[in-house]
Amino acid sequence: MPDYPNLSKTLDALCRGETDTVALMATIACELHHAHVLSDWTGFYRVTEPDLLKIGPYQGGHGCLVIPFSRGVCGAAARTGQPHLVPDVDAFPGHIACASSTRSELVLPVYNGAGRLLGVLDLDSDTPAAFTDTDVCELTGLMARLFRDAV
Repeated sequence: MPDYPNLSKTLDALCRGETDTVALMATIACELHHAHVLSDWTGFYRVTEPDLLKIGPYQGGHGCLVIPFSRGVCGAAARTGQPHLVPDVDAFPGHIACASSTRSELVLPVYNGAGRLLGVLDLDSDTPAAFTDTDVCELTGLMARLFRDAV
């Protein structure tokens, strides 16, 4: 599990005053990927049109290019506006296997301060049950704070 207090301080310093969504996503994906040792893919899918996500900044192997809100864990998080903590992706109906090595996943919806859905944060791991409720809580708070002024 990451050292969330340290990660928070680092991201606050790096992202201070930034409002560009893609710049924020790129910086956060990089820092979070290196901070969470069990995440082998860390990145964002951006809302580019109604009910559609497209790949955004990420760290790790390739990701899926397009994900409709109707498919997969990322689509479910975007559609419902709720975090999805999936300890076993094989048990998630409709899971999209962008990488065959993925065993667990955590996806959080990302909103700006005006309540507009910007996209989702996606963490994948080749380790079953790699993510916890603590990850959900800490990352939800970080995303709300860091994207508050994003446009």
